[in-house]
Amino acid sequence: MIKFLDLVGQYKKIKTEIDEAIHSVIADASFIGGNHVSEFETRFARYVGASNCVGVNSGTDALEISLAALDIPKGSEVIVPANSFIASSEAVTREGLRVVFADVNTKDFLLDIDDVIRKITPNTKAIIAVHLYGQPCDMNPILRVAREHGLYVIEDCAQAHGAEYEGEKVGTLGDVGCFSFYPGKNLGAYGDAGAITTNNQELAIKARKIANHGRVAKYDHEFEGRNSRLDALQAAVLNVKLNHIEDWTRRRIAIADLYLSKLSDVNKIELPFRSSNVTQVYHLFVIKTEYRDDLKAYLLQNGIESGIHYPIALPKLEAYRYMECSTCPVACSIDSTLLSLPIGDHMTIGDADKVVNAVKAFFKEKQ
Repeated sequence: MIKFLDLVGQYKKIKTEIDEAIHSVIADASFIGGNHVSEFETRFARYVGASNCVGVNSGTDALEISLAALDIPKGSEVIVPANSFIASSEAVTREGLRVVFADVNTKDFLLDIDDVIRKITPNTKAIIAVHLYGQPCDMNPILRVAREHGLYVIEDCAQAHGAEYEGEKVGTLGDVGCFSFYPGKNLGAYGDAGAITTNNQELAIKARKIANHGRVAKYDHEFEGRNSRLDALQAAVLNVKLNHIEDWTRRRIAIADLYLSKLSDVNKIELPFRSSNVTQVYHLFVIKTEYRDDLKAYLLQNGIESGIHYPIALPKLEAYRYMECSTCPVACSIDSTLLSLPIGDHMTIGDADKVVNAVKAFFKEKQ
């Protein structure tokens, strides 16, 4: 079986490092805060090229806390792409703001800047740019529009650890970057974990206070915050994995290169777009095909796991039944055609060849 994700296999390869890191946390009994957390925040900030990193409990919390730290007036509108995980929009409404879905383009299924412009109103205060699948959004037009309208730009980097746009890592391009370290991410913890990155010192301080009950010093609560701290066990795991992220990313890119090369002659699928001014990290390798469900079943019958991200466009979810899906026609039509082929550091080039051969065999039968 070629697995879609193999965290057990990954653990076995770095078992000694992981076990030592976890044991050190337990031996020190330093479970909240401490050296492991501060070390990871420093190293991750350096990795992405940001001045500040604030560890939090999850990627979703990173988004919510960032919105709160920006002091956006309640009821304001925040533009979110219609093709993403619900955390991107959920964070908006949970902060008392109004989510406005913008459509995605047909090239890479990321934010369509023309639709973003159409959706801006006097009540719009921010844009959430989701670097989905490990592919950075085209940030220059987004940043230009944001400047013209006085809007904040929040980067949702949950799937894009280490991805670059014109030589700069994501999480440093907008006002704030939000990362998830959910176990299945390219850089994943052994539970929920997240981080906020920013070059704005005041914003970082405000975010840290919000995440720690409205305080920096113990019992000195300046306001009511919340409990959303990165615990030391997760930080210790992330410190180990951060040593390997570049090697793992190179493996993902190598697998993607093979897919792009050897599947280019299959005319019934659309391969991921690769822009010349970005470095994709391929959290997911998403193809588009009208035969999505049949292909997924065929691959599984042949010992290959695949995934669907995401089967229902956000405006079509029950949670947003009050929305008009017709305003996001691309996102609301592609959700039945996208399939994620297996990709990751657990795969060999031979595994990727098997996936290619299975995909070609399936479509040969369709001729």
